[in-house]
Amino acid sequence: MEKVMNILKPKPNPQQLLRDWQRRLRQECRNIERQIRDIQREEKNVQKAIREAAKRNDMGSAKALAKELVRSRKTVNRLYENKAQMNSISMHLGESVAIARTVGHLSKSAEVMKLVNNLMKAPEMAVTMQEFSKEMTKAGVIEEIVNDAVDSALDSEDIEDEIEEEVDKVLTAIAGETAAQLPEAVRKERVKQPGQSVGASEEEAIAEGVDDEEEMEEIRARLAKVRS
Repeated sequence: MEKVMNILKPKPNPQQLLRDWQRRLRQECRNIERQIRDIQREEKNVQKAIREAAKRNDMGSAKALAKELVRSRKTVNRLYENKAQMNSISMHLGESVAIARTVGHLSKSAEVMKLVNNLMKAPEMAVTMQEFSKEMTKAGVIEEIVNDAVDSALDSEDIEDEIEEEVDKVLTAIAGETAAQLPEAVRKERVKQPGQSVGASEEEAIAEGVDDEEEMEEIRARLAKVRS
């Protein structure tokens, strides 16, 4: 019976599909904005903890927290990119509907397909964009996309060198003169090289002398939660 009802149910016209997709895209953009605000609000607590650690020369804790801060900022940058790409999808869909008024049906859009494919690789957007991909493929806007592996750049060793370089910048910017006045050997000490896991490196940093381990773990846990 359900199959019969689906057959008899009138198919939505291009304008209806566009309105629904754009409404959902706007909602996703609002979700991204909210997540960015949550991350940036939590970053203030991390910055305060880094300053305090730097003042007591606890560079193990400061570096571990600075690394979390770098990862959070990378997440925010990626979220802004996701939002921009969703806005581009909405714009290109509007163009497709304008064409559909002339030809009578939605035409395939290589640009929309490219943007959807990119967003499907983003961890935060993978599930949502898979649904969009199915609907747009069915409507004839894009071709079926082979689901590539989700981009896990934040956990890849490929960015370890970049993170290590950023850690010192973050410490210098936040701790200011306190970090600048530390002995060169301590201030320039680098995070462990790839070969040890990120988690192991951070645990060693904590073991080097965190005055309030529970507070530090709580801060890092909150950051991880708002990034997910």
